[in-house]
Amino acid sequence: MQLQNDLFLRAARGEQTERTPVWLMRQAGRILPEYRAVRNSLSGFIELVRTPEHAAEVTIQPVDLLGVDAAIIFSDILVIPEAMGLPYEMIEKRGPYFPKTVESEADLNKLLGEEAADNLTYVYDAISLTKKNLNGRVPLIGFAGAPFTIFAYMIEGSGSKTFSKARRIFYQNPSFAENFLEKITAATIAYLKNQIRAGADLVQIFDSWAGILPPAQYERFSLKYIDQICNAITEVPVTVFAKGAYFARQAMGKLNCQVVGLDWNMDIAESRKLIGENKVLQGNLDPCALYGSYQSIEDQTKAMIDAFGNHKHIANLGHGVYPDTDPDKVKYFIQTVKKYSQKNAK
Repeated sequence: MQLQNDLFLRAARGEQTERTPVWLMRQAGRILPEYRAVRNSLSGFIELVRTPEHAAEVTIQPVDLLGVDAAIIFSDILVIPEAMGLPYEMIEKRGPYFPKTVESEADLNKLLGEEAADNLTYVYDAISLTKKNLNGRVPLIGFAGAPFTIFAYMIEGSGSKTFSKARRIFYQNPSFAENFLEKITAATIAYLKNQIRAGADLVQIFDSWAGILPPAQYERFSLKYIDQICNAITEVPVTVFAKGAYFARQAMGKLNCQVVGLDWNMDIAESRKLIGENKVLQGNLDPCALYGSYQSIEDQTKAMIDAFGNHKHIANLGHGVYPDTDPDKVKYFIQTVKKYSQKNAK
């Protein structure tokens, strides 16, 4: 099917575009009253993720309501641990929680590897349905968590400021960690390939906890596995977003991916120099900037676009949009990107 708006995909491939494409991480979510209405009609977040009709509906909402240039499938990075054999719960105002964690070689041996991807048909069904209902309006992004981030949750059992329980394994039993990470990587590659078969036009790898590792450990226990995923996915462009991994930007430039996401703490000019001219950069407005006045949002957005220039950039926030952000201010950010980058491109 011919895309009516292919700006995002053209930009992701490094092609010149008439303006900067824009979308937001967590755009399908709590900022929209329409999303809350769908979620409140169900038992909770996990039922929404597992119901293709509802997941497709909330995936498309930001395209209609905010005017973004890409949709991202409504799901969660933690569907992979669940498919591997480790169910999770989503606790309101607390986040994800695993009643059982991986503590031993025996626990690891019980988990599925590559074949875990077969347990995620509800995600592929949601992608297929979303593609059909989008009817070529914008591209659809698929995604997965980076193996280290998934490993951290499966060991720790929940979010954490330090993930010290997960990180200590790298010192105490590195071979166990590597075997575990290989298993997650195999499942993730199969999962992403299935998403692409279902209709995903680009896939993004989220390394949410990248910034908690020292550089040498990040290279050994995270980047190595992201590299494997990037090398395996050849069908569509790949974006790598590693929050807090400012020390790994040079290495990111060598990954076999097309787009590198920047968080809001990463200087744009420095990042371009470290990552290189060949990669498309995505980001990186501070999500808190959207709490400011309309004039402030406009000024900050224009400054960001000027810093990236007209070449090889996809506009986004430096992390997911925060749930209490005013949707009108999100819309204003999107409109400012469109208007100002088009004006600049002339």
